[in-house]
Amino acid sequence: MAVQSVERRRCLSCNRWGGLRRPADTPEHVEYDEDHDRGPCQEGPWHGSLRKGPRNACGQWLRWVEIRPAEAPPPPATHTENPDAP
Repeated sequence: MAVQSVERRRCLSCNRWGGLRRPADTPEHVEYDEDHDRGPCQEGPWHGSLRKGPRNACGQWLRWVEIRPAEAPPPPATHTENPDAP
């Protein structure tokens, strides 16, 4: 299996792409089979045409909803004073 980052904004990571894929174990990545990397564009500018997932892109890319986002770092700790303290 091959892996591609969502940062590339290719068909593989687009919500409109209908090919075989799965969210990768690594956040922000998609896993796919290089031997089966074509899928139809669904409701996009290339609607109905087969698109080679790892290479093709367009201006109407939508992030695939199944992609696990990277975890955000925790917010910085803030110091609060206790108004009831003596």
